[in-house]
Amino acid sequence: MATPYKHSNKGKKEQVKKMFDNIAHKYDFLNHFLSLGIDKLWRRKIVKIISKLKHDKQLDIATGTGDLAFACSKLDIKEIIGTDISQGMLDKAIEKSKKKQKENIKFEIGDCENLKYSNSEFDIITCAFGVRNFENLEKGIAEIYRTLNENGTAIILEFSEPRKFPIKHLYNFYFDNILPFFGRIISKDNSAYEYLPESVHQFPDGIDFLNILKSAGFVETQELRLSFGIASIYIAKKPHNI
Repeated sequence: MATPYKHSNKGKKEQVKKMFDNIAHKYDFLNHFLSLGIDKLWRRKIVKIISKLKHDKQLDIATGTGDLAFACSKLDIKEIIGTDISQGMLDKAIEKSKKKQKENIKFEIGDCENLKYSNSEFDIITCAFGVRNFENLEKGIAEIYRTLNENGTAIILEFSEPRKFPIKHLYNFYFDNILPFFGRIISKDNSAYEYLPESVHQFPDGIDFLNILKSAGFVETQELRLSFGIASIYIAKKPHNI
């Protein structure tokens, strides 16, 4: 299991919380800088998908500084809740929310593997670049399933690994060398951007992740590969009358 701080005796969940608290002050800049701004296009893709679905109430888990929640707020969603384990990241999200004056969004501290929300509470549950940080992936997916309405939709954006030459080799060189170098200098956290490529390499992307979704009970699962396969959007439905 990939963890941010290899010499720590704390579990992955506590390490991830510490890591995001440490890098919250530079997270938005690094996100857009290191992805060359492509992450914004990926979020717009999710907004377009949600626009065609029932979306009165949305939960955005591992919301970070709220970028996906803010992108979705452009739709006529009555309520969006962003939850994250890192108070440092949520502080940034709340600060941004005040500037944007978004009345349909609220941010709450929470453990994505032990959600405090009721069964079948949300029409849409989203997660951008968060599930590979779960300590127990299957437990986190089970919580998404539990809190979704029947016929509700889970939409998960996560890094994946390109499979074709030369994109695969260019991607691996960038992810394993360039990204950690700049991430370390800018964030001042020597481990966070070394953990990132390691966690991506270990994440069960593609068909393996679709199988995890199916095992949790989801149906109509699909993967949309983006930007030559460097990221994927996973879409899964909770069936009716289970």
